[in-house]
Parts: sequence; structure tokens; C-alpha cells
Amino acid sequence: MPRPKMPRWIQGPPPASVFKPAGIPARELEWVVLRLDEFEALRLADYEGLKQEEVAERLGVSRPTVSRILEGARRTVAAAMVEGKTLMIEGGPVQFAPRGPMGGGGGRGRGGGGGWRHRGGRGGPRMF
Repeated sequence: MPRPKMPRWIQGPPPASVFKPAGIPARELEWVVLRLDEFEALRLADYEGLKQEEVAERLGVSRPTVSRILEGARRTVAAAMVEGKTLMIEGGPVQFAPRGPMGGGGGRGRGGGGGWRHRGGRGGPRMF
């Protein structure tokens, strides 16, 4: 039996949870899922330009784990773009980082409690 995944700390949900190619109805497209922790790792590493060590600290995981998360995330996004699939962002072992008076959160430490845990599945596509 595999070891359960440590929850990854994320800032919050993305502003949009579905991206699809223009001009093709979503019902005609194949869907791929990008987990929330993969989205957060991409946001921190590729959008904000943080080093993997900094991303690891924010997510509350090891640097090798960040490397694996990023590898999977980039593969998923590339497949969606190259193959014209709908990309849905949901699920994964995450907790939203609590916000404190000092700007808090960001995965500083691995303390429990205080956050909301989302363990979404790969259930079918949701139409919004």
C-alpha cells in the first residue's frame, strides 16, 4: 500500500478552473485534469519565477517532490495544448494556506489544522 501524500499548501483556487480550445464545444473534447498542487507549483515556479527550493517551502514538501509535481504538471498542460484537450484544474492533496496578519500561509512549516482540505477526485467534467 503506498504511503499517503502529505497535503500541499496552496494560496487558493485558480481564477478559472477550465480551459479549452476555442471554437469546439466542450462536449466534443477529451478532458485532462491538472491537480491543484500541480497548478500551484506551476504558478510559483513558472509564473512567479521562484526556485524549486522556494516552491518546496511554500508547498510544504521536499525539493525532489516539487520536481516530480512540476514534471507531471508540464506534461499535462503540454498534452492539453498540443492535442487540443480541455484542461480542468481540480483535486489533489491540498490545503489552503491560512492568511494571518503577517500575510501568513505560504506553507511555512507543516503544522496541521487551520486550513481547508480538498481531496477531489477525477469525476467527470463539470460544465459551468
